[in-house]
Amino acid sequence: MSSGTVLNYVPKLSQNRLAKQETVAQIKRRFQDAHSVVLIDYRGVTVAQVTELRKLYRDAGVDYVVLKNKLVQRAVNELGITGLDGYLAGPSAFAFGVKDPVSPAKVLTDFVAKTKNEHLKAKGGYVGGSAFGPEGVKALSELPPKEVLIARMMGSLNAPVTNFVGTLSAILRSVVFALEAVRKQKAGEE
Repeated sequence: MSSGTVLNYVPKLSQNRLAKQETVAQIKRRFQDAHSVVLIDYRGVTVAQVTELRKLYRDAGVDYVVLKNKLVQRAVNELGITGLDGYLAGPSAFAFGVKDPVSPAKVLTDFVAKTKNEHLKAKGGYVGGSAFGPEGVKALSELPPKEVLIARMMGSLNAPVTNFVGTLSAILRSVVFALEAVRKQKAGEE
């Protein structure tokens, strides 16, 4: 070999490190793009059940992936997310709710209830800067759909306006009745 030859050899360790860095970057993007994340323990679940769960998640607009806990830990640390450490043990699947925050929890809870599978369970979750345990995932799954929440909020906002309009109408009616009574009284005097 001449002294001017450049070798394009990258040691295996560097390739692994680059691959892990890219995976961590992808995980960070998933966390940043998601409205919510549910961590799932899938030990003891059959391939057919996981396939069915994946289909349900896909239909609901949820990304379901199995990730290495160490890489997820690195990604959440880089993002400054705290509180997930205790849930990143054992095999973990992650359901990223990209359309709405309720879907990952709701699909999992409904699927577990339907299949009566005691092995498949939520380990924890993350929404809006807060990590929570399995109880929080259950509570999240019980929230009504986004459309219902919006309708309720609009109804709450609309109620004071409706009451105000009703009050004004009653006052105007009273004024009209009073004016009519005065008119009748004056007409009777003349």
